[in-house]
Amino acid sequence: MSSEVHRAFAGALTRHAPPTAASAVTTLLLLVWIGAAVVAQDPTKTAGVHKRFEYKLSFRGPHLVQKDGTIPFWEHHGHAIASDESVRITPSLKSKKGSIWSKVPNIHRYWVVEIVFRITGRGRVGADGLAFWYTEKKGEEGMVFGSNDMWKGLGVFFDSFDNDGHRNNPYIMAMVNNGTLAYDHEADGSSQQIGGCQRDFRNRPFPVRVKIEYYQNSLTIFFHSGLTHNPDDYELCMRAEGVDLKPDGFFGVSAATGGLADDHDVLSFSTHSLVPIAEKPYLKEGIPDDERLKFEHEFDDYRGKLEKAKADYRKEHPNEKEIITDEDEDRLYEAQDVKELRMIFDGQNEIHRLVKGLLFKLDEVVGRQERELSMLTLINQGTAGGIQASQGLSGTQPVGAFQRHEVDSVLSSQKDISANVRDLKAQLTDLQSRFSGGSPSGHGDSSEIVKRLKDVKTQFDGVQIDVKTLLSKSQANPANCPTVSNGCVTPFVLFTFLFGQFACIIGYLMFRSSRDAAAKKLY
Repeated sequence: MSSEVHRAFAGALTRHAPPTAASAVTTLLLLVWIGAAVVAQDPTKTAGVHKRFEYKLSFRGPHLVQKDGTIPFWEHHGHAIASDESVRITPSLKSKKGSIWSKVPNIHRYWVVEIVFRITGRGRVGADGLAFWYTEKKGEEGMVFGSNDMWKGLGVFFDSFDNDGHRNNPYIMAMVNNGTLAYDHEADGSSQQIGGCQRDFRNRPFPVRVKIEYYQNSLTIFFHSGLTHNPDDYELCMRAEGVDLKPDGFFGVSAATGGLADDHDVLSFSTHSLVPIAEKPYLKEGIPDDERLKFEHEFDDYRGKLEKAKADYRKEHPNEKEIITDEDEDRLYEAQDVKELRMIFDGQNEIHRLVKGLLFKLDEVVGRQERELSMLTLINQGTAGGIQASQGLSGTQPVGAFQRHEVDSVLSSQKDISANVRDLKAQLTDLQSRFSGGSPSGHGDSSEIVKRLKDVKTQFDGVQIDVKTLLSKSQANPANCPTVSNGCVTPFVLFTFLFGQFACIIGYLMFRSSRDAAAKKLY
């Protein structure tokens, strides 16, 4: 559809005339006319065109790359990376250029090319863009979207960076060069284009598709936005008449990045030749009836032999599994998006499991701490009762025996350490909730944990000083434990047990801190 039709249609819709019957009829006729023009624009939908797939001018996955890393009938240059499913023209790194070109020329006068690609990046704005080429010679690395300037032929540019500051990017444009024009980077080639449209093709949920048709000196570009999974959901981008493109040219795709970077991936490049039936009537007539019946008979014969061979093989190998057919592949293999989501989900589950295990072990330590505190309290009560009984009998207090306030001081220090352990448990619970929410904790939480560990170490040093004081007092004034009915625990055993317990707690906390640091580096 020409630009005059666009302007006429826009004027008819935006004219502020009163709604009359004549205007309604005029608008309806315009819509019918435009719909007929759009349908007529695609020559592959008409019966007067023969469409043939050209495999030497196409590539698509899977099994795209051979063992030596090359693509059949194609060659890639620069920073392009070929994989089993697609060709990454440029990675998301700054100042990279790559391209892929067909080895054999296109000998057909009219053709249609369908490209399926993805352009993805982390930023809101990308750079620089992707380009489709049909030129007289293969391009070389240059400044125009990764290829050379002053080309001779057609270039269709998917420009994702706004150089002229008009806020009209991402933009799709076509430019025909006779080998003497230099691409205007400052104005994004706006004065050199033969047509274009503003469409967003970055970070789409599905692959973006573009169909470029050249038929009877008319260039038409259809665009699929990648918002739906329907491969036929195309819309018209531009149409230009009077475009002269000679045969024997080469197809290519190039891309480039600048200060900003995107991943430019081409999933498939499909080329079909278009031949009018009027030029080759035999294409319309098809195969004669006798030849067609002969081929059908041969096909039925070969298919019967194949089915018989399959049945014989199953009888000879009854224990082998059924051969997987093409229809079963979609059922047996999951898609790439599902695989990525599953990997993310498994990683989050592993983090949750590790944090849950740490909390469970910390609960065990706290429970053991509380049990030991209760045992010490019972021992303290029993010792106090025995001392009172012996005092009642003898009327004198043993010299050098431990006083009540000394034991209370040790017990209070023990309770402070338990409180600090509970605070660490609360911080671990907060860390688990942040991991579950998708935002890992930062350096502030790590510094808080280190501060808590230093507080615990300080309190432990105080307990050590108290223990040394008590031991020195015990050595200076040796005295035997009073004889009681419940037995007596020596001070050395008591404080040795406390010291070992504190050492285990500190060791576990240091081990957990190093484990958390390793987990943060991994994820």
